[in-house]
Amino acid sequence: MHNPEYPRAATAAQPAAVDGDRPPAAGKPTAGEPTARRPAAGDLTAGRPAAGDATAGEVLAPYLHARAGDFLRSLRLHAESGADTGGAEEAARALRGAARRISGSLHTFRVLLDSGWADDLRTELAWLSGTLALEHACTSRLVRLMDALSRLSGAGNGTAVPAARAAEGGAHGLTVGAARAGALLERQLTLARTRAHSAALQALGSSRFHAVADAVALLASEVPLGPAGAAPAAEVLHAPAEVVERKLLDAVSVLPLARAAHPYNAEALELAAGETQDAPWHRARQLLRLHRYAQEAVRGDLGPDPVLFDAGRALDRHRDAAEAAAAAATAARTPRIAPATAYALGVLHADQRHEVEAARYAFQQTWQRTAAPVS
Repeated sequence: MHNPEYPRAATAAQPAAVDGDRPPAAGKPTAGEPTARRPAAGDLTAGRPAAGDATAGEVLAPYLHARAGDFLRSLRLHAESGADTGGAEEAARALRGAARRISGSLHTFRVLLDSGWADDLRTELAWLSGTLALEHACTSRLVRLMDALSRLSGAGNGTAVPAARAAEGGAHGLTVGAARAGALLERQLTLARTRAHSAALQALGSSRFHAVADAVALLASEVPLGPAGAAPAAEVLHAPAEVVERKLLDAVSVLPLARAAHPYNAEALELAAGETQDAPWHRARQLLRLHRYAQEAVRGDLGPDPVLFDAGRALDRHRDAAEAAAAAATAARTPRIAPATAYALGVLHADQRHEVEAARYAFQQTWQRTAAPVS
């Protein structure tokens, strides 16, 4: 089934990803910024201001100090948000982003740091960001699926079909099952969100969390370095970032980008082929995120590469659509649901797999730009 809105889905501006993985405020790309090229492996820090005689620790520490400051500010805003749900959500998003940046930097630059300290803090930050992300993920997934179900059934736009004609099948049959499918999804995802909210509250009140916050507070003023951290930055800082970059390039090289370049390749739509092959795309997303964080750390005030940021957003969309499709499939396996409900969930699943296809296409188009020279 072809999605008539696929060209729009592939090219239209998209909302922020579930994880809200935006660059730090000081590094946001601005309108009119020239298109950058993706540097070849070993050229990650091309154009970076010379570090002179600075050690690797002296270059890396300010970035970690700043991200620890972001973490602590977000934590304070979250505590002060009170009944302001929007403010609490925004503060939690920023808190997760800071935690991921610190964790990613500890992973990439572990060789320059006290390895035991880095491993312990990275593990705790991964636990925290993962726990806090669950509630927002459930909320975003529910909104995404309900919006898609409304669009597919024609509800809310004046095109809904009277119930007397709905039994004829096709789009009319979808109208019959859409309401029940939506109610089923809302029950399942609301329950998951409630559990995630309880887990987040429990985590934020735990001694484990307070230990993490204390460790980050110390990081805001002091970075425990290993022996390599005292070496000249020009000799040891770039190599760890290049390792992550090479892993990213290897991960992207195994993606079927040639097929993704065709808008209606349909690979992402088949249950056996498409969903099984989501994993390499998810791995590329994770490595691209690590690569972007490494760039932020070593490029300093040059800011993040806007092309890589767009590529990351496309892979975030891929992940969101794939998980939404999985949620629709899970709901469709609920025992004893009506045929019309199962049909609506099947159409919804197919629609989200079309969104997976659109995201792959958008990533392929963006990744092509990484090889283009700066205009």
